[in-house]
Amino acid sequence: MPIQQPPQGGGNGGGNRTKLIAIVAAAAVVVAACVTGALVLGGSKDDKADGKNGGSTSPSPTGASSSPASTDNPRAAESEKPTVPGWKVVVNPKWGIAYDVPSDWQAQAPDMEVGFEDQKSTDGKPLIVMSGTAEDQPKWCTSDDNKDGRTDDTPLAVVGSKGASGAKSTDQIAVNTPAWWVYGGYTQPDKKSITFDKKATPFTTTSGIKGSYAWARSSGTPQKGKCASDGKALTFGFQNSAHDYVSFNFYGAKGVQGEVPQATIMKILGSVRLHGAPTSN
Repeated sequence: MPIQQPPQGGGNGGGNRTKLIAIVAAAAVVVAACVTGALVLGGSKDDKADGKNGGSTSPSPTGASSSPASTDNPRAAESEKPTVPGWKVVVNPKWGIAYDVPSDWQAQAPDMEVGFEDQKSTDGKPLIVMSGTAEDQPKWCTSDDNKDGRTDDTPLAVVGSKGASGAKSTDQIAVNTPAWWVYGGYTQPDKKSITFDKKATPFTTTSGIKGSYAWARSSGTPQKGKCASDGKALTFGFQNSAHDYVSFNFYGAKGVQGEVPQATIMKILGSVRLHGAPTSN
C-alpha cells in the first residue's frame, strides 16, 4: 500500500532509523494485528477497538497523503473548549475522545494516523499507529543521516489516541502498549534497553473517566545518529462511550534538553474526556 513517509520518527538515528509514517484517510485499507500482545511476544499494534463484550470494529479506510497534514485548529475541535486554561483542544472523532495540549503544540488533522514502520516487516504493515495527534516541537531535530540530500524532522514528543482490539481490561492495554512506542521510535530493533511497568496504575481523569496507565522507558539505546535519543511512553487504557476499549498515548525523547516533564504529561492525561459518538463504528 502506498504510504507517505514524512519526518522520521521520534529519536531514531543511523542508517536503520525507523520511519515515522503518516496516513490520511483515503481509499486503501490498512489491516494490522491486535493491540494487546506484549512486546516480548512479538506481533504488531493497530488502531482498532474492541468492545467490552469482545466485538471488534472494522479498520477505517486509510491511504497515502501528499503532505504531513497538520493544523492548529483541526475540525471537530472548533466548538470544544479547553479544560486547561490557556491550552488548546485536540479531538479524535474516530474514537470519540478529546484532550488538551499546551498552546504551542501542533495538532495534526484528526483523520491522520501516525506511527512507526516495522524494520522486519515485508508486507508494509505499520508496527503501531494512532490518530487525533499533536506534536511538541515538530522540528525538534532535523537530520540527513543517510546523506541522500533529504532532511527529516523529528518531533520532541507526540500524543494521540487509538483503539485496542482484543483487549480484555484497561490494565492489559496500559501495560502492553507503551513499550511498543519506545521500541518503534527509539530502540528498534533492540529490546534489551527497554523497561516497562509490570503493573498498571488506576487513574481517573478530571472528567471522571476511569482507567489505567503504565510507563515504558529506554536507557542506553544502541541507536546512532544526530537525532538518536532514549525514549519514554505512557499509555492510558479506558472505554469510550461505545464501550470500546481505547487508549490515550504519549511518547517522547528522554534525557534531552527540553524533555517534556512528567507533570505536563499527567496534566494532558488528566484532560482526556469523551467527545460525541465515535465514528469508528
